[in-house]
Amino acid sequence: MFTGIITDIGEVVATEDRAEELHRLTIACTYDPASIAIGASICCSGVCMTAVATNKNSFSVDAAAETLAVTTVGRWRKGTRVNLERSLKIGDELGGHLVSGHVDGLAELIAREDLTGMAKLTLRVPKLLARFVAQKGSVALDGVSLTVNDVTADSFSVLIIPHTLAVTTLGALKQGDRLNLEVDVMARYAARLMETR
Repeated sequence: MFTGIITDIGEVVATEDRAEELHRLTIACTYDPASIAIGASICCSGVCMTAVATNKNSFSVDAAAETLAVTTVGRWRKGTRVNLERSLKIGDELGGHLVSGHVDGLAELIAREDLTGMAKLTLRVPKLLARFVAQKGSVALDGVSLTVNDVTADSFSVLIIPHTLAVTTLGALKQGDRLNLEVDVMARYAARLMETR
């Protein structure tokens, strides 16, 4: 479990095909490798991944077929920057919202409006996920916890404050980019309860 508050920006430094649908990615970061247990979960641009190896300034994760099909991980190459967050510990501050790192689908950036120090992003969301996105609700985009501003039938907008632009990969986004989208878990459960009534 995560909070959507990014604690580091990592960079993919190596990729390796291990099997037809299994890729190993090595990600450089500022985390102390001694503090990363093998088997620990690290949220990488919104995707909960398992650390399978550590090195001096990096950790490695394996991505299998489902992750490669549903997320942006299959497009990551050497030099790709990724938002990182370590797992939530009991007693940690919950600054964002509860994020599982289980990506629901991809959102596409259809418009970016740069304001004074901020940016308004408008994203198209897959129709099956649109019902889970609500004004003033929460979403995670590439692992970043954000509040939804406006909602239409198949799109929504978020306002990115200067701090978030500076400490995440969202500042470099351009029209047409795709982001890993996780809808709010509470919205998902509420919808399921309504369906079963």
